[in-house]
Amino acid sequence: MKRVIFLLICALAVVSCSRPKTASAPEKRAETPKAAGSEEHEKEEGKGEGANAVEISAEAQQRSGIVVTPAVIASLTQQLQTTGTVQAIDSSIAHIRPLTRGRLLEVLVRVGDRVAANHVLGQLDNIEAGEIATQYNSAQAELQRLKIQMAAQQRQVERNRRLAEIGAVAQKEFELSLAEQQGMQEGIRAQESTIAGLTARLRRFGIKDFSGEAGTTSAIQAPFAGVVVHVSAAPGDVVEAGTELFSIADLSTVYVQAQVYEKDLGQVRTGQTASVSLESYPGERFTGRVVSISDLIDPQTRTAAVRCQVANRGGRLKLDMLARVEFPTSSKEFALSVPVDAVQTVGDKPVVFVRTAPDRFSIRPVDTGSTSDGRIEINRGLKEGEPVVSKGAFAVKSVLLAKELKEEKE
Repeated sequence: MKRVIFLLICALAVVSCSRPKTASAPEKRAETPKAAGSEEHEKEEGKGEGANAVEISAEAQQRSGIVVTPAVIASLTQQLQTTGTVQAIDSSIAHIRPLTRGRLLEVLVRVGDRVAANHVLGQLDNIEAGEIATQYNSAQAELQRLKIQMAAQQRQVERNRRLAEIGAVAQKEFELSLAEQQGMQEGIRAQESTIAGLTARLRRFGIKDFSGEAGTTSAIQAPFAGVVVHVSAAPGDVVEAGTELFSIADLSTVYVQAQVYEKDLGQVRTGQTASVSLESYPGERFTGRVVSISDLIDPQTRTAAVRCQVANRGGRLKLDMLARVEFPTSSKEFALSVPVDAVQTVGDKPVVFVRTAPDRFSIRPVDTGSTSDGRIEINRGLKEGEPVVSKGAFAVKSVLLAKELKEEKE
């Protein structure tokens, strides 16, 4: 009996010890995937944060001239915002027409070509120039004939003078021969004047060779350097004098013509500065000056045309480009702002670099507003007091782009 009880107790002990072990095994196996997933998520988060941040040592920051200042709410000059288009200045457009009737032999330019001053745009078979060249050659031949006669007459005058001195001929004969000589001199001067007039007419047509063989071809030239904006000619066309063949515009300086509502015209004046921005060049601004305000109001839109003259360095402003134009007003407003140099363009979007650690900067996309007094308004993406790179932001941008390029190669 004692032995049976002892065996039962041992069996119960074995069963009770084995149950926890079998239960703990699945629990341990369940924890393993959870821990692995957690580590993987943490790695992804770290990778995402690192892609939008750069690390620059304090020494490198000092070398690059990086300065950090907080974003602050400042008093900014209110801007009158409107839209406009890029236009050529009226006095900078040349409409090129032939001076005479002729047949177009060659057209050497196309719309959009940039040409220098005196660049040949086309060749014209000049009918009138052919006739003038013939007259020129005839006048030259007549001049040579008169000069030959003049040489003979000079000898005759000298002979009569000597004979008159010794009494062999009458003094009257000498005087008559002298008068004939003077008449021939006047004829030569008249002929030379005729040739000079014919030469000037041929040169006006752009003809330098007056031989008559090449004298019928006129070169149509550009009056100044610019861009060909219109071509209305083709080889073989017979054109009349005054027919427009080419148009060239000097786009080194252009107009940005803004449309200002009638109610806002009181805030715009001639000589006032204007800030021009375009979608083609995000983050860049072109400075212009108001040169004219139209006296006519469009009855449909109730706007007036305001022309701003803008320097077009490098020809970046193209005709008919859409632009946003801002005119400073006398009103002030308080808004969150940063220095203009703090805003950079990355991927066609404006961004700033926020310091998150002494040697770490995070990229932050922002929505910008108007610019005033060297500061730019921040409408979204930044909070007051956040430390922003105000100087040397381009250096931080360069480090970021170099990092992205290196990651792409890897």
